Amino acid sequence: MAPLRIRRRTLLGAGAQALSLGLLGLHDASAQPEVPLEIRNGVSSARLAGTARMRFFGLNIYDARLWVAPGFQASAFALHPLALELTYLRALNGRSIAERSLKEMQRTAPLTTEVAQRWLGLMQDAFPDVVEGDRLTGLHRPGTGAQFWLNGQPRATIPEAEFSRRFFGIWLSEDTSEPRLRTELLAGNTP
Repeated sequence: MAPLRIRRRTLLGAGAQALSLGLLGLHDASAQPEVPLEIRNGVSSARLAGTARMRFFGLNIYDARLWVAPGFQASAFALHPLALELTYLRALNGRSIAERSLKEMQRTAPLTTEVAQRWLGLMQDAFPDVVEGDRLTGLHRPGTGAQFWLNGQPRATIPEAEFSRRFFGIWLSEDTSEPRLRTELLAGNTP
C-alpha cells in the first residue's frame, strides 16, 4: 500500500507543478519566447540568441535580449539584421543613456568632434528618460542604419550605417567593455 501512496503523491506533485508552471507561463525551457512585433517586422524569422542582465556597481540596470535571423554569425554581426531589446530595471535619464552610449562607441575608434556631437544629438532624441519596466528596442539594418522603439512604439530612425555598426558593437563587438554580457547574449547562437 505504501508504494501506491508514494506514486499518488508523486503524480499529484508533478501535476501541481505542471499546473503552476503553466499558469506562470514557464513552459518548456527550450521554447522560444514570443517575438515582439517590431522585431518580427524587422528581423526575418527572428529567434532569441541570448539574454543577459547588465549590472553596474552591484545595481541591476537592465535585462537584455538579442534577437537574430538564421545564419547570424557573431564575428560578422554588422552584416546581419538583428534586434537588441533592453528592459530597464530602474529609472535612467535619456541624456545619460546617450552620453554613455557615445563613450562606449568611441572606445573602439575615435570619432571626429562633428560626428560625435551629431550622434549624441541623434541618440538624445532617440532615447527618452526611462522608468522601471520600460522596454527600449533597437533594430540594426546592415548598410542602412538603426531604428528604435520605446515599449513597442516607434521612437527614431538613424539612417547611418556606421552609427548602427558602432552602436550595436557596444554589446556585440569583440572589443566590448562588457565581455560577460556579450557571451551571454550570444550563448544560444549556433556557429
